Amino acid sequence: MDEIKAEKSQRINPFFEPYATPHNTVPFGRIQIGDYEEAFMEGIRRDDEATDKIVNDPTEPTFENTIARVDTDKGEHYYDLLDRVSNVFSCMLSAETNDELDALAQKMSPILTKHANDVRLNKRLFERIKYVYEHHRALNPEEQMLLETSYDGFVRSGALLDNAGKERLRQLTEEAGVLSLQFSQNLLKENKAFTLHLTEEQDLDGLPETARAAAALAAQEQGKAGWIITLDYPSYLPFMTYSTRRDLRERLYMARNTECIHNNSENNLEICKRLINLRRELAQLLGYETYADYVLKHRMASNVKNVYRLLDDLITAYKPTAIKEREELMQLARELEGDDFELQEWDTAYYSHKLKLRKYNLDAEMLRPYFELSNVIKGIFGLANKLYGITFRENQDIPVYHPDVKAYEVFDSDGRYLAVFYADFHPRKGKQGGAWMTEFQGQWIDHKGVNVRPHVSVVMNLTKPTADKPALLTLGEVETFLHEFGHSLHGMFANTRFESLSGTNVWWDFVELPSQFMENFAVEKDFLRTFAFHYQTGEPIPNDLIDRIVQSRNFMTATGCLRQVSFGLLDMAYYTQRTPFTEDIIPFEKKAWAKAMISPQRSDTCMTTQFSHIMSGGYAAGYYSYKWAEVLDADAFSVFKQHGIFDRTTAQRFRDNILSRGGTEHPMTLYKRFRGGEPTIDALLERNGIKSHHTSNE
Repeated sequence: MDEIKAEKSQRINPFFEPYATPHNTVPFGRIQIGDYEEAFMEGIRRDDEATDKIVNDPTEPTFENTIARVDTDKGEHYYDLLDRVSNVFSCMLSAETNDELDALAQKMSPILTKHANDVRLNKRLFERIKYVYEHHRALNPEEQMLLETSYDGFVRSGALLDNAGKERLRQLTEEAGVLSLQFSQNLLKENKAFTLHLTEEQDLDGLPETARAAAALAAQEQGKAGWIITLDYPSYLPFMTYSTRRDLRERLYMARNTECIHNNSENNLEICKRLINLRRELAQLLGYETYADYVLKHRMASNVKNVYRLLDDLITAYKPTAIKEREELMQLARELEGDDFELQEWDTAYYSHKLKLRKYNLDAEMLRPYFELSNVIKGIFGLANKLYGITFRENQDIPVYHPDVKAYEVFDSDGRYLAVFYADFHPRKGKQGGAWMTEFQGQWIDHKGVNVRPHVSVVMNLTKPTADKPALLTLGEVETFLHEFGHSLHGMFANTRFESLSGTNVWWDFVELPSQFMENFAVEKDFLRTFAFHYQTGEPIPNDLIDRIVQSRNFMTATGCLRQVSFGLLDMAYYTQRTPFTEDIIPFEKKAWAKAMISPQRSDTCMTTQFSHIMSGGYAAGYYSYKWAEVLDADAFSVFKQHGIFDRTTAQRFRDNILSRGGTEHPMTLYKRFRGGEPTIDALLERNGIKSHHTSNE
């Protein structure tokens, strides 16, 4: 017994020492739940110590002893403990959570927000930063950007407020932190709580073999007979697309589209209202009319008017085509079901699939055998190799947090180590829906001149393998992988001096350019031919199938565009509020996006309560960014189309001017350096078939 006690007291929290793993990667197997809180508290203490050192430095404030130290000073410790534990904890909270972690997150949220406020509202620290801002030596563009973002970051966090203002700001940010966390936890619980348990063979009518096998596996995992359909996309989408059981499609659709509006503890309606008001009040406290004005000061769009101009231009350009798409869908449904058939939202995917089959003889299931996950991985890594010369090598000695996760070492074209890349592929119980990229370690150059390389992770919810089949993906899932991989390249190629400006630390409406750019390759013949081989026969994907993929790339594209625009309108409607928001969320939502709608709206569904992007995910007043970046990505890809999609010279220019530069200069400066001029909307309209190449040049 005494030996066990002695062993316990000798155990060192893994966050407190060098990890002693390949590339100093996170030792997941050694971390216990209690380690997080201890590391957070010690990290806060060390952070306070580092701040005190800067504040009490008797020498005149300079860029080196103040600004650079705020960003890169790891103190006497060779790393920033708080960053180190925060990165791991936030990833686990999204990718592999449980009740204990959720409870700890609730406990730590106000403590961490208070600490961030303590730093940002430290009067003496701000006085030093302000002094440097007003009396600095000549700086290079990266140093200048760091100085401006540091100064502005403090101002935007309330440094110029009086004491009463600072106190109010603390209250607002602490409450918002707790509520956005609560929003996410409610959504995850509600999402995982619903299952459609089917026990009769006829309930599966229309479902392809892959969907049946996945549903059988889901039931087996829960120790039940029959089949289980969940709200996770790889389960939900095939059911909505193929099931002939309209009653079950309706049930599934309503479950997904009423998440967090039920009369239970996971209801998010009041949380959303409160978050909208907290953000409005915070912006007004800092001197802005609305939260959108506050956010857009640091965006390429720069103001509300420009965001609405983009969204309105897209409605004007795409709505006529979207209306035609809807009419065509309705016509087919009535032809099949009778003249009095009314198309509902739970019918859209089902009849869209039938229409696509009729027009292009193309169906997601036809493509699955050619998109076996290990081949897709080879294809995407091969694409990065063709473009940039980098290579990926799986290293099973790098610890991972779940058996689904694979860890790779990444090497540059000259053979030098570049990064660690983790990929987490499949849905599971403790994992949020959707897909995202994150970092366990960012990139920076330390005080000894060592270029600390990043550890980047992509987390997705792709189709799982079954007992007799490997993971076979849809084309949409391949696009998702390419999208997140584009974000990861932005992280892996990072090559800047300061961590806060490296990788994806760029303005929010620029961050989606590298990811959306990569999606373009999904429908390129020359790319598909490199990896799309039948998982059983090894036969390459037939040319006529590729031709049909290319021909169908704009199928329902206008409808898809308006859907994104509607989300952008909803986001802006909430965050351009000037007075306290008191309206009922559901009717407000319907009114906010009405001009982008082409079908009657239901009054018993709600998007807002599950709209993580704008409630808890950092896209508040920024959802338009996806469409903004789409203009950029279509424009950028047109350069590759001109020179060849694998052209190394163009790719190197993209890497040097955009991917490796992070947020070191204004995004438009970086973009123009790559492109040679500002982007136009023409390439996007051409790509989507809304405007022909001939028309756009008239």
